[in-house]
Amino acid sequence: MTPFLAAPAAVMALLALVWTAGVRARDVSLVDRFWGPGFAVAAWTWLVSYAAFTPRAFLLAALVTVWGLRLGWHISRRNAGHGEDARYAAMRAKSPASFWWTSLFTVFALQAALLTIVALPLWAALRPDAPRTLQPLDWAGVALWAAGFAFESVGDAQLAEFKRDPAHRGRVMDRGLWAWTRHPNYFGDALLWWGLGLFALSTSGAWWTLAGPLLMTFLLVRVSGVALLERAMSSRPGYAEYAARTSAFFPLPPRAAHPEPAGRREDRR
Repeated sequence: MTPFLAAPAAVMALLALVWTAGVRARDVSLVDRFWGPGFAVAAWTWLVSYAAFTPRAFLLAALVTVWGLRLGWHISRRNAGHGEDARYAAMRAKSPASFWWTSLFTVFALQAALLTIVALPLWAALRPDAPRTLQPLDWAGVALWAAGFAFESVGDAQLAEFKRDPAHRGRVMDRGLWAWTRHPNYFGDALLWWGLGLFALSTSGAWWTLAGPLLMTFLLVRVSGVALLERAMSSRPGYAEYAARTSAFFPLPPRAAHPEPAGRREDRR
């Protein structure tokens, strides 16, 4: 097996184990908890496969691991006790008898493929021809990663704290970072991956691996993130007013708007 294929193989092996657990629990949603950790598996597998035992490589793998484990912990805590996600439940309802094995391909293998594409900058930055010491673009990447990680983690924490207060039940979360963007966690997720992408640009000819952050941004904005939740939230009381004064993705100062009536707010990931 070539070093490049080692990481996709490791990720697929991990998700195959998660699929087995999901079949037993009848809960495909388990796959979401391993989306972030899967990138850590990919990063460390490539690091070992290429023997990239340099401070720069260890820093990159550490950044991916910190993000991935936090995300996995957050989703696990958020989803605990809520059963299978509605998206997967709808897929199961279409083919209940065969979903136990078709989900291996339509959910788990698909996620492994998407993860591998998004992780391409990590592969480029850990190759033998990559720089061994931190480059100027790497420092810029660390700065973007830190800003994105702060947006994602602080946004998630603010929403969780807001929802813990019974007085906020049925209200729209429009405070803190949520007053500047309706999806601070998704914006932060995209931003930090563009930061990781800058590590790849320090490797000659690896500019094309920015397809990874581009795909991540597309998924967050158009597929499983912003677009999906906006459709679900559009009919909820008060959300139209919130959307009228608050940027959908990129953080911007709130626009002036009339006070909104009480509405409801759902999880953002």
